[in-house]
Amino acid sequence: MRVSVSWLREYVDLPADLPTGDLEQALVDLGIEVESVVDLAETVTGQLVVGEVREIEELTGFKKPIRFCRVDVGAANGTGEPQEIVCGARNFAPGDRVVVILPGGVLPGGFAIGARKTYGHNSAGMICSAKELGLGDDHSGIIVLGPDVTAKPGDDARPVVGLDDVVLDLEITPDRGYALSLRGLARELSHAFDVPLRDPALAPAPGGTETPAYPVEVRDTVGCDRFTARLVRGVDPTAPTPSWMQQRLVTAGIRSISLPVDITNYVMLELGQPMHAFDADRIAGPLVVRRAEAGEKLTTLDGVNRVLTSDDMVICDDTGPISLAAVMGGETSEVVAGTTTVLFEAAHWDPAMVGRTARRHKLFSEAAKRWERGVDPAVALVALERAVRLLTEHGGGTPSAEILDIDHVRPRAPISLPADLPTRRVGVEYPPAWVVALLERVGCTVAQGADRLSEDPGAVGVASGVGTVLSVTPPTWRPDLTDPADLVEEVVRLDGYDKVPSVLPTAPPGRGLTPRQRRRRAVAWSLAERGYVEVLAHPFVSPELADQLGLPADDTRRPAVRLANPLSEEEPLLRTTLLGPLLGILKRNLGRGHRDLALYEIGAVFHPRVGAGSPPAMGVDRRPTDEEFAAADAVVPAQPVHVAVVLSGDLDPAGWWGPGRPAGWADAIEAARDVLAAAGIPDERVEVRAAEYAPWHPGRCAELRVDGSVVGHAGELHPTVVATLELPRRTSAMELNLDALPATPVTPAPTVSGFPPALIDVALVVDDSVPAEQVRRALEAGAGELLEDVRLFDVYSGAQLGEGRRSLAYKLTFRAPDRTLTVEEAVAARDAAVAVAAERLGATLRGA
Repeated sequence: MRVSVSWLREYVDLPADLPTGDLEQALVDLGIEVESVVDLAETVTGQLVVGEVREIEELTGFKKPIRFCRVDVGAANGTGEPQEIVCGARNFAPGDRVVVILPGGVLPGGFAIGARKTYGHNSAGMICSAKELGLGDDHSGIIVLGPDVTAKPGDDARPVVGLDDVVLDLEITPDRGYALSLRGLARELSHAFDVPLRDPALAPAPGGTETPAYPVEVRDTVGCDRFTARLVRGVDPTAPTPSWMQQRLVTAGIRSISLPVDITNYVMLELGQPMHAFDADRIAGPLVVRRAEAGEKLTTLDGVNRVLTSDDMVICDDTGPISLAAVMGGETSEVVAGTTTVLFEAAHWDPAMVGRTARRHKLFSEAAKRWERGVDPAVALVALERAVRLLTEHGGGTPSAEILDIDHVRPRAPISLPADLPTRRVGVEYPPAWVVALLERVGCTVAQGADRLSEDPGAVGVASGVGTVLSVTPPTWRPDLTDPADLVEEVVRLDGYDKVPSVLPTAPPGRGLTPRQRRRRAVAWSLAERGYVEVLAHPFVSPELADQLGLPADDTRRPAVRLANPLSEEEPLLRTTLLGPLLGILKRNLGRGHRDLALYEIGAVFHPRVGAGSPPAMGVDRRPTDEEFAAADAVVPAQPVHVAVVLSGDLDPAGWWGPGRPAGWADAIEAARDVLAAAGIPDERVEVRAAEYAPWHPGRCAELRVDGSVVGHAGELHPTVVATLELPRRTSAMELNLDALPATPVTPAPTVSGFPPALIDVALVVDDSVPAEQVRRALEAGAGELLEDVRLFDVYSGAQLGEGRRSLAYKLTFRAPDRTLTVEEAVAARDAAVAVAAERLGATLRGA
């Protein structure tokens, strides 16, 4: 929000010599983010003067219309002769007064102005637009001063256009909707500088009459709990908006449209009450405020034909919807150039409804921005009176004696606040009297409530606040104050955040990372060291993800949690597997030209607790009990931490040394083994078996077991999944449940032998159905304690081995801790290993 300090001074007595730095710091201390503080007088240097256009010569033969002007700038140019200026704008005529910057001046952005020859004529200076002066975004034409401006040619134009002011650019947080108005900001500054406030909302305003200003029916009093309206007849349709109003609107970033519309925007900025101006002569029949019917259509003021839903609120006449309530008016009832009868409307709408409508239609208007943050329902009649007075003063007309006021606003409920709660919560001493004073400064009504029992038996009395309960009724303009915690925040904010000490708790000695944290870091380091790149995906997925991953429609193993308020209606579910979002990132990188990818993610997945019911309602006025925590936790979805990798392209790059090695299912399984090793799971407790589990290829999928329990799967993705997601062939993946792994056992220090090893290769022929992992385990079991390592280094199948047979070649390393093994000992251990493999799996030595 942009606002001028001179406008603020109309409502709050700021110190006359207030430095801009002090003003900025005061707003920051109040919790209002200041984007910038701009002294407009410093943005334009040189001579910026008022000029009066004497002559205009239209130049032809150019690609765009060009005008050669002679402008009277008084004695500002030193000669008193008209200044010759070439200009391309078309919105002025001889006799108009304009803003001229003479040669030597510099506009915002460092744009220097000089004298030069252009379009065949000498041009000395520039006739300025609002955008060129940094006063707004309007560059469609130059600034034409209104008849109410008394400045003469040659006078300094800075005070005329507002360049003698200071402009604040503020970022208002969603909980401070009241600060989106001059009234709200003035109130905040009155707190900061302890100066009087002139609240414009306290201006007298007549109430509703028995006879309405216009027949209106409100059918949904939840979506619209107050609707006020008043007519002004006989308005001069040619009456211009006064220059001071235009100037303030432009400073705020709102372009001037017409006097009635500008007045509604001005009142919105002043009081925070969005309004709408209808052309009453273009309304057919009485007005009806209701929910839209699904499929109804409305062409809004931006020229877009919008299809409405039953969640939208509309204002209708006999022809149908004429306004998208609280967001934007419609074309059929807007104020036009010939409007003489204006119907002003000031209502109060449901913030949640407005927010949903604005997002659904992507219409983030200034009105919608204020409605969804909360608007004071008590200011509607004041805003109506203010708009009517401004219109009759500057556009003539006669206001109707009838005033419509349909009021269904519920009074604010009081909040019980223990007087010592701010002290207990924040750790700063806030005497009860000071708490009351600060809350009353906010606008709250504070009364003594019932006493409560002290939590400290040794502290009694009102002086400490213990035992005293305040009954606090928030003001109508603060819908964000709903709980005791909100009131505590206001006390701390107004007393000063700087008074709250910043004390870091002392960490208890002897505590470091938890075992779960150490395991997660070890897994991440292990994968990163092996060339995998970590990514972080959004946990939201679409309902179509199950189809894309080839999961069955009735897959009860992985039901999903649906969000009540998703960021995107296309992705309303929480992920049950890391693979969906991870494969989406893989696809995005492939589309950016990356061919060889090895990605990993460590994150939570979400599994609903079916039949858990609803969580208990818990407030913020106290700490929930252990029973309430347990009941709430029983409903929260289970969130185990998984790790997943995806592989595509070459794992080893190609080059002059030879072709690369493409990544495959075996690399995904090896990544799983690396993860389990990094997690501290001994290899003898890990088992790899063939399995069928979507979305993996049924013939190239392995399940990983630890102590007999399945902890994850790895392998090549199913061809259908690869084709659906448009991924390269042979794309492989792995996913493990880290929370399903047992605690890391205490690992004894290994015994290091200084004696040489005995190396023996053995090739065993087995059936194709026998996993290589089972053969390895059989060899380990038979070789005994002398076996130090066993590693598969070759797989062969051919006609000479027979149909359905293959050869698995292993390197066996034998070593004794206390001696050098003899050949006989090594061969005997080898034979014992082969014997167990033969007994268990029917293996035979190749070539035997």
